[in-house]
Amino acid sequence: MFIQTEDTPNPETLKFMPGENVLVKGTEDFSNINVAKISPLASRLFEVEGVSRVFLGSDFISVTKNIDVDWNNLKPSILTGIMEHYASGFPVINDSQISELEENAVEDTETIKQIKDLLETRVRPAVAMDGGDITFCSFQDGVVTLQMKGACAGCPSSTATLKMGIENMLRHYIPEVTEVKAAEL
Repeated sequence: MFIQTEDTPNPETLKFMPGENVLVKGTEDFSNINVAKISPLASRLFEVEGVSRVFLGSDFISVTKNIDVDWNNLKPSILTGIMEHYASGFPVINDSQISELEENAVEDTETIKQIKDLLETRVRPAVAMDGGDITFCSFQDGVVTLQMKGACAGCPSSTATLKMGIENMLRHYIPEVTEVKAAEL
């Protein structure tokens, strides 16, 4: 197995591409080993000392490290963990433990549908290239609240991405939008 790695805009996060599907649908963001119990892959990566966050995308894994750890020391252990996981035959996610919340699109207003569509078609592909994801949280009184995940969570440029990129785009296409902000974690 050949695993490619890429830098992300977040210096504490690397993107690992195993050349195989990671998740068939959606994304998963794990902020610690306790929430990673549904994922044998994420759990294995949290066993590597210095790993602070694991994000799973469709064809990549973003790993965020503690600030005091050097990538040169950490990267070989992460690569080994990914290879061992795929060799084990275990699933990436234990489907039996997932309790996914289905989005109730029937109740979405036309404005929310437009916001979600723009995020899905124009924003998510771009942030996925940087090893992250962005999800819609709410739209209230002109304010769109979004959650940054993976490499985008805690990235120094995420505020600029939200304000200058996403906010300007949404305001251009949807006049009801007055502001975009990040969800409080």
